[in-house]
Amino acid sequence: MQKSNWTYFIFICCAFWSFKAQAQTSDKKIPIKNVLDSLTAQYQVQFNYQSDLLSGINVFPLSRKRTLTESIKRLETQTALRFTKIGTSIYTITKPFTICGYLQDVQTLSALEGATIIGKKESKISDSKGFFEIIVSSLDEDVEIRFLGFKTITRKARFFNTAQCATIKMYEDEQKMAAVVVQGYLVRGIDKNSDGTTAINFDKFTALPGLIETDVLQTVQALPGVLSIDETVSNINIRGGSHDQNLILWDDIKMYQSGHFFGLISSFNPQITKTATVITNGTDASYSDGVSGSIQMKTDNRVQQDFKGSLGVNLISVDVFADIPLEEKSSIQVAGRRSLDDLIRTPTYDVYFDRVIQETEIENNVESVINSNQNFSFYDTSLRWLYNPTEKNQLRVNFIIIDNNLTFDETSSVQGNLITRQSQLSQNSIAAGLSYKRDWNDRFTTHFNAHNTGYKLQATNANVLQQQRFLQENTVFEIGVKFKGTYKWDNLILEAGYQFVEAKVVNTNDIDVPRFLRRDSEVLMENAVFAQSHYQNEGKDFSVRPGVRLNYINEFNEFIIEPRLSIRKKLGQYFQIEALGEFKHQNTSQIVNFQNDFLGVEKRRWQLADNDSIPILKSKQASLGLQYSNKGWLVDATGYYKQVDGITTQSQSFTTKYEFRKTSGSYDIMGVDVLFRKQFKNISSWLSYSYMVNEYTFKSLEEIQFPSNFDTTHSFTLGTTYSNNNLNVSAGFNYRTGKPTSVPLLGNEIIDDEVIFDTANNTRIPDYFRVDASLLYKLQLSEGLRTEIGVSVWNAFNTENTINNYYRIGLDNTPIKFSRESLGITTNFVVRLYF
Repeated sequence: MQKSNWTYFIFICCAFWSFKAQAQTSDKKIPIKNVLDSLTAQYQVQFNYQSDLLSGINVFPLSRKRTLTESIKRLETQTALRFTKIGTSIYTITKPFTICGYLQDVQTLSALEGATIIGKKESKISDSKGFFEIIVSSLDEDVEIRFLGFKTITRKARFFNTAQCATIKMYEDEQKMAAVVVQGYLVRGIDKNSDGTTAINFDKFTALPGLIETDVLQTVQALPGVLSIDETVSNINIRGGSHDQNLILWDDIKMYQSGHFFGLISSFNPQITKTATVITNGTDASYSDGVSGSIQMKTDNRVQQDFKGSLGVNLISVDVFADIPLEEKSSIQVAGRRSLDDLIRTPTYDVYFDRVIQETEIENNVESVINSNQNFSFYDTSLRWLYNPTEKNQLRVNFIIIDNNLTFDETSSVQGNLITRQSQLSQNSIAAGLSYKRDWNDRFTTHFNAHNTGYKLQATNANVLQQQRFLQENTVFEIGVKFKGTYKWDNLILEAGYQFVEAKVVNTNDIDVPRFLRRDSEVLMENAVFAQSHYQNEGKDFSVRPGVRLNYINEFNEFIIEPRLSIRKKLGQYFQIEALGEFKHQNTSQIVNFQNDFLGVEKRRWQLADNDSIPILKSKQASLGLQYSNKGWLVDATGYYKQVDGITTQSQSFTTKYEFRKTSGSYDIMGVDVLFRKQFKNISSWLSYSYMVNEYTFKSLEEIQFPSNFDTTHSFTLGTTYSNNNLNVSAGFNYRTGKPTSVPLLGNEIIDDEVIFDTANNTRIPDYFRVDASLLYKLQLSEGLRTEIGVSVWNAFNTENTINNYYRIGLDNTPIKFSRESLGITTNFVVRLYF
């Protein structure tokens, strides 16, 4: 106890002595000029400063044991003055001050979050409002502002407004400005690039008719030449091709599934998907597949320094997104979305569900079987890790899960007993990717990508009356790696690389009574090398990108050479001409064996080419376009010719004549896409028109040539969008010619229990017409918290649109026509918080 008291006493004494010594030292402060004179004599240095800057400033004396650097830091701590070394032995002394500002995109006026502001002694990051604040030493200090994709700003501190925090507008960098030839192609956020591609940036995006979510696969259907013959995102037709002929990439991962609700909404979370590029021709030589077109989605590539997130709910699903910084060089992005069916069944949800099960076994079973407990749910999860170990290295790891699940009970009385069995349909994907980029110097960059994709479609059909279970599965496994090197000169870019892809497709049919099992498994491996160059002249009015790709398919011992070309030339001040061309191929396609496969909901199954009954798809395409742009007016007209060889009747969605025929052939398309657009201050209005003649050639069928099932001869879209800082309003209509179809032969409709059809596709279903509108309002609730509230109406006039039909033999031995209808009037509502 006594020892403890002594310890306490000694501690008090030491503390008192320290306080007293400090008090005594404070009495011994001396003018800073005296200290500087001592340092000048001791280290033979010179200090420059304004004559009145140091007046009245006193400091504690410095120990002569300190180094010069330590002494200067000590003086900076005591005085808040800034000492700047400008030579080997000269220092300037200045009084620091603060500059601040708000960074904005000059085009969209949106805040630029995550910009880097660099001074001589410190750096800062702009926040969600674009705000920054940084301390500088003098008015002559250089301040640099950097933001990815924008021109770097470097200016003296004296040119910042020190009285208040002014707005500083940033411009897209020269390279990107040169790549973009038309900004606001339809609306703000949709641009046309010099290589003929169309880019969508959802950070700048305003609105399109009928959409309140930034659904990528719905948005692309607003572009000329892109539509969905059956109003879904799982059947997008680019210039008359089928959906399986599209290459769909999410962060360079090939995806075999594109929709939730079996195609009614995109399966890619809008909150994490930031950009999309649509390619209709002249594809980059580093890409394969997609003989009709490509849709390349990208997420945000920036490592965030501050946490940000969002939470939203609409009448179909609820979603969440978070961007979480781990450290200065690393962050994680996570996004999730789930349907609302287990919480609440909204009218919108019911409309979507009824559309999915329309004219299927789920809706219409035999009279003695009752369907009940129909449930459908979906979810998706995305996870990304972003890491920049150095300024020259970028590592990205991506992961995505997509899941759809549908169940229902079938109940019937069998031999006096009430029996219930459950049928089920699921469609899901799981994929992962890795991307590594290194900038070796200002000219040379390398990219490495690897991905692994898995897709599974499974249906269990429980036949209560026959006490039978029929299991069907279609699975796809794909792995791929790609390496690309890029070398840049002033006006020339050279690229070369290698790609390897291995795909495995398994189809299973399993019946329990009587026992039957068939499992077909196929594997294809492909190696490819590619090279291309991109030249742009000094005046930036001419660019050309020639390329070539050499593919080798191991199993077929076949080489495929694919040239690619993109040319653009500016003609005077207002006109531009564009020429594009490409050869492409792909080894996978979707086929339909029977209309009741997989419960009749998602009938298509993926299949690998066997170079026999299912050939390799090969395409050739050329297009020539002319653009006029002046004073907000844009006219863009493109004529094209496309040929795709190796298609099968099973892949072309025949539901009438040739539904059960199996053969291969080709299709040829000649078409024109035209866009008229006018921009005012806050209004963008557009009219797009597409014309095509799309014909099949099947040499083994009765009619060798006849109209394609995807031939929409005329297609119109008219839309207007108004947008300001808080409000987006959009409305428009879609009209197109009805798709071709076949009808039973009059007078000989049924022969040998088979429907006999007239000439193939000699008539059309009724023309399609739909009016849509949407409204989105943004409100700042508080600092760091804002909300969006939106409402949309799809098919506002409740127009009855037939999207397909087929025939079956009735009990009276006559053909009965069945039709699938589009969505009727469908409303949606969204509330979203950003924080």
